[in-house]
Amino acid sequence: MNEASKKEFPRPLSLKKIIGPSFIMLAFGLGSGELILWPYLTANYGLGLVWGALIGITFQYFIDMEIERYALVKGESVFVGLAGLFKKAPYWFILSTFLGWALPGIIAAGSKALAAVFGFSNFKWLAICLLLVIGLILSLNRTVYSLMEKITKWVILIGVAFILVMAILSLNFEAVKALGQGLVGIGAGFNFIPSGISLAVLLGAFAYAGAGGNLNLAQSIYIKEKGFGMGAYAHKMSGLFKNGKIDESFKLTGEDFELNAANIKNFNGWWRRINTEHALVFWLLGFTAMALLMLLSYSTTFGKADNSSGVNFLLYQAKNLSTMLGVWAGPALLFVVGILLTQTQLGVIDSTSRIMAENAALKKIQLSGKKDVNLSKIYYFFVWAQILFGVLMFLFNFYEPVTLIVIGAVINAVAMIVHIALVSYLNHRALPKIFRPVLWRKIVMAIIFILFLGFGVVTLWANFNTLWTNLIAKI
Repeated sequence: MNEASKKEFPRPLSLKKIIGPSFIMLAFGLGSGELILWPYLTANYGLGLVWGALIGITFQYFIDMEIERYALVKGESVFVGLAGLFKKAPYWFILSTFLGWALPGIIAAGSKALAAVFGFSNFKWLAICLLLVIGLILSLNRTVYSLMEKITKWVILIGVAFILVMAILSLNFEAVKALGQGLVGIGAGFNFIPSGISLAVLLGAFAYAGAGGNLNLAQSIYIKEKGFGMGAYAHKMSGLFKNGKIDESFKLTGEDFELNAANIKNFNGWWRRINTEHALVFWLLGFTAMALLMLLSYSTTFGKADNSSGVNFLLYQAKNLSTMLGVWAGPALLFVVGILLTQTQLGVIDSTSRIMAENAALKKIQLSGKKDVNLSKIYYFFVWAQILFGVLMFLFNFYEPVTLIVIGAVINAVAMIVHIALVSYLNHRALPKIFRPVLWRKIVMAIIFILFLGFGVVTLWANFNTLWTNLIAKI
């Protein structure tokens, strides 16, 4: 690149000004693992699995930071870099993202919780309405990211504060003691892993102690949208209607900068700040939320006879909470859970649409040779395609198929293993040596990859016969 066309690496902003993207990643975790999977495991096995939640979210912290590293230096998403290294990569990311997240299970769970609060006999019509509202919210705002950040911050902060109050009101010394023992793997009659636990459920909870699947990769898009590092020069995703029309072009590739002392110093300042932001919001607040939800589950359901699974578990937990604290407590919990899950569905549709849109646009650029693309138009195609798909699933009463949910979980686990390897390779190949991860971070990422790969293989092997039988039955 011509030296005259190179940009300066922007000076780092204060920590207060950069807080934001991690709230969106935290919201994904609340909708997948924190609200249902970990509390359900606690209800059945106690708090001896808290160590798994801690390690799971710690692993996701390091995964996210390597994704953010690339976007910070390049001012573009990891998908741009990966498409340059692997021409077929966009096809994989579109397919694995849609198959892993298109089923409207999250909004179904949130709608069922809200329907129980308001006494609706059939929650599918509420779910359809909420899907359409989500589409309008994403379509009508001037800048999509700014709206996402504002909504997510308030929903998460209010939701976690409420859960804290509920956990404190139902707390007892035995629960606190069990939580402390669980951090070192001491459970009720077991150490680390209880006998008889489903490996598929444990893998899902462990992998989704955070975003999970390809959703982790959306962090690079949000870093760019927020304008961190070289993302300050990136185009921002506009709303569907902006000054009466949609944006005509969108530049996906980032800008380059000169390797000098000042720019390197600015990168190091940004790197420290985004590590701190993600540690405080995603890791600390995320683990606090998980621990509180597990404490609440332990206090209200552990040892009880009927710990139903899925959303029915939440209804059962709310019933027990009302018995303990008063008739208001259960409906209040379900209302907060419903709002949190609806917010998660909003974030999932936004992020998955961004992921698929960028990859579709990259493939279009590869085929046509053009450098600019109408990304906003492609993005809204995927937004409304997912919403209409979800509406059709509800209309045909096919929104909680166990086999497809299991398949989706397997696809997300595989997608996660793939992107851990690809992003690590991308950072090694595409970034100047001075910006690459240091040795101890490389070791951490290697350990994470090996553990996820081994856990995934063991889980698939243990559940292959059941999965195959269910698939044949569906066919």
